[in-house]
Amino acid sequence: MPPALSAINITILGSASAQPSSTRNHSSLALRLNGDVWLFDCGEATQHRVQKSSVKMGKIQKIFITHTHGDHIFGLLPLLASRLDGTGGMVESSEDPRTNTDAQGAIPPLEIYGPLGTRAYVRNGLAYTYTNLGAPYVVHELRFPADPPSGDYTELPLHHSELPTGRNISQIDGVWPHIFKDELVSVSAAPILHSVPCVGYVVSELPVPGKINPKDYIPHLKRTGAPMSVMRQLQQGESVELPDGTVLHGPPRRPGRKLAILGDTYDPSPIARLAEDADLLIHEATNAHLPGVDPSTKPEDTFESVEARTKSRGHSTPQMAGLFAKRIRAKKLLLNHFSARYAGNDDVDEEARKIMEAIKALAVSEYGGEVICARDFMSFDIEMQR
Repeated sequence: MPPALSAINITILGSASAQPSSTRNHSSLALRLNGDVWLFDCGEATQHRVQKSSVKMGKIQKIFITHTHGDHIFGLLPLLASRLDGTGGMVESSEDPRTNTDAQGAIPPLEIYGPLGTRAYVRNGLAYTYTNLGAPYVVHELRFPADPPSGDYTELPLHHSELPTGRNISQIDGVWPHIFKDELVSVSAAPILHSVPCVGYVVSELPVPGKINPKDYIPHLKRTGAPMSVMRQLQQGESVELPDGTVLHGPPRRPGRKLAILGDTYDPSPIARLAEDADLLIHEATNAHLPGVDPSTKPEDTFESVEARTKSRGHSTPQMAGLFAKRIRAKKLLLNHFSARYAGNDDVDEEARKIMEAIKALAVSEYGGEVICARDFMSFDIEMQR
């Protein structure tokens, strides 16, 4: 049986929308699965946030882009250069080992997933900045029905570090199921509604061993002289035949953890089915109406007018996030992608704390469950449900 995921950890690298502030960087979060790191979005200066966090640059294996707005992708090229030993090249008389594609052939590529345009952005950006990489990468694009099935907006040939195995992944019944899957985890995706094509991702841990009660098994092992080591097989849900012919069956496997990581959206309904019963929903909450709390509140505004204006820009309020969390029965809601006027130092600043508490309360009013407001460098584990 495959080993289990011992830890699933979320680290917020950036929680701002549109413009960064002194307390919030552009959008990015790191998902740590055992030793590997997957990034979701890569806004400007993400590599600096990685360097200041406990996330290890060299452990980044995959990057998932929700959409190609700059505050979600402008940090991708610099991060690739750092992660893949990038350089500006050598003088003509010198040989640059980074351009040796044969040497790169045995190195697993860094995988990038994103909507149409991601491949063109990376390839053109690397080409026109004359960036050489010391390790390979590959871009897989999630194609919407209106997108061309082939072609990727690039006129340039493959970058010397770009593998030609990048897939153009078509939707099946309105979603992109299992765009990645191994023996421990799978990733599926679905469109969510924003001002540009946008994607939400669902990361699902595959079923894990069930709870075992030793009292149900050890007496049988002692009675028949079977070795105690068979408990390991039973813990994995396997069946074991004892010396006297008795067959013991391990407990059935149980569902693993599920994370729904959404990009910018004013309506994530298309991903609702995939995201049902998520252990953690990560949902934007760009703007809020906070009379009496936020000094920048306009006197003529109402909850309705703020929501209408927020939707018109393709975004959500805390109440909208709370409603969706309730709809999919999420066990926990993490709000992120906050307007620059909402400071991210609520752990040390009283005014910021009051504002974030008010934002949290708005989400709780519609959801009723546990709500967390993202703060840069916040890090926590996703625990297995008991």
